[in-house]
Formats: sequence, structure tokens, C-alpha cells
Amino acid sequence: MSNELANILQNNPALVQTGLDADTLAVAGGGQIEANKRISIRGGVFRKLVGGKEVSAIEDRHMNVVIVKMAHNASRTFYADAYKEGVKISPTCWSNDSQTPDKDVPNPQAKTCGECQFSAKGSGQSGIGSACRLSWRLAAVLPNDPSGDVMQLVLPATSCFGKEVSGKWPFRPYVQMLASNNVSAGAVVTRMQFDTNSQAPKVLFSPASAVSQEDYEIIKKQAQSKAAENAVKLTVYQSDEGAEKAVEVSAPAPIEVPPSSDDNTGDVAEAVEQPQVRTPQKDVTNNAINDPSDIIKKWSGKATN
Repeated sequence: MSNELANILQNNPALVQTGLDADTLAVAGGGQIEANKRISIRGGVFRKLVGGKEVSAIEDRHMNVVIVKMAHNASRTFYADAYKEGVKISPTCWSNDSQTPDKDVPNPQAKTCGECQFSAKGSGQSGIGSACRLSWRLAAVLPNDPSGDVMQLVLPATSCFGKEVSGKWPFRPYVQMLASNNVSAGAVVTRMQFDTNSQAPKVLFSPASAVSQEDYEIIKKQAQSKAAENAVKLTVYQSDEGAEKAVEVSAPAPIEVPPSSDDNTGDVAEAVEQPQVRTPQKDVTNNAINDPSDIIKKWSGKATN
């Protein structure tokens, strides 16, 4: 930010309360301005990033958030080129639903992700995991500021699938547990906690407390925001230079696959069995708050700090 703009904002604080108009958003890059705030788990530390730069870090091994929106499926990203420190490379193939390559992929590696050789277990570096990486995108806010910044969280496959451990779950089993108790994810404060038994950063989830009815109304509005929509979508930016489209995103990270380059630190050391994401047979459509405090009490005896 320039000194001139800082002075203008200091003397006219109401400017930032009006939001961005359509023209400014379009020329600046659409929703990019609203989607550049996120939570990183790089290095086993919860970090807040703004515009790709770290602005704060939490030394505690846990962090409480309220999930306002979730991608309905895991996404996939495959990089044919090896990672190089500080070098931006383009993904070769990607998928928002982990079922089929997106329509904008210039050279799909297969018709479906299920039949692609790079999504098979053991196709990753040194035969670990898969070369095409799964990740899941969430939008979250802080419990003490539900109307504040909507932040993106990109979870690696290790944090998405697996079994309950002492009252803590990987992401998808956690949401399934809430749904089986007729509780929406946005109706509870969720505690994210690092699994200290995992070599690579891995986050487990558990319910911490109920969201008040007043805050829940705010959460529902946040879920409809452009920032939340952008946070849960895998967006690959492309240019028209050359005969083939150049993709302006970063190389893969060991624990995340964000659209910026700050978390690119190498390959995942932990083997992950990559499941096929399928639509569950039971469609849970009841989003009402069914006294979330009941589920907190139910599981509080199992949760550990």
C-alpha cells in the first residue's frame, strides 16, 4: 500500500466499508481480491496469509474456526514438471470434482480421473501416494469475528480421509459425523488440531462448542459471499500467450495445493491411499440447527487437548 493511499484511508475510513464496485473487481481480477486471505498449515503451524504473505502465526497446536462453506468434492491437480524452488510452473491437468478433468484443461491425461494412471496409488514420487494430488477446499471465519475475513483453507488428502482418533476426525469423516447427528458444519465451532503422530502436517477436527443463533445467521450470509465462493473453488488462471495456454499458478506443495507459491516446499513424505470420492447414498438435506450443544456434550468426553 502506498503512503498516499494509507493517508487517504486513515482520514476516510468509510471508504473501505462500501466494498468494491463491479468495474474495479473486473479490472483487478474478479474475485481474486476477496480470495487472497487464507489459513496455511505449512510446517505444522497455523498461519494467516494475505496476498501470499504471512501476517500472523499461531504457536498453539490447535485453532478454532467456523466453517462457512465447503467444496462438495475433493479436487485434483497433476504437475508433470518437477518442483523447483521459487519457480512457477503450470499444472498439466486438474479437476474441481476429482471425477473428470475440467473443461479448460488443454491436454487431459484421461477421460476420467478414476482411469488415469497418475491418480493411481503408487504413482507419486518414489512410489508414494499418487502423482495427481487430492485436496479439499474450505472457507472459514474466526469464532470471535463471524462477520470478519472469510479465509480459504486447503487440506491435503492426509487431513481429509481416514478414521477417528480419540474423538478427532479427518475432515470428511468429521462432516459425516456431524451430518449423522443432524448438525450442519456451520452450526458448531470446529477445533482444528495437528496430529503429532504424523510426519507431514496433518489436521484433525472435532466440535468445540455451539454457534449462537445470532452468529449462525451471520455464518449463513457469509456462506453466500463471493469470498466464500472463491475459496472453495480450484481456479486455474490462464493467459492467451502462445499457441498453448499458460497457466499462472504455483508448483505443488507437500501439504497444500494453493493458487499461490508461498507453501511450495517439496513432496509429501507420508503415503496416502487416495480414495475415489462418491456421492453418499444418504442425502442429508436438513440444515437446521438441531441443538448443536447436544453433539458437543456427546463427544466432549472423547476429545483431548
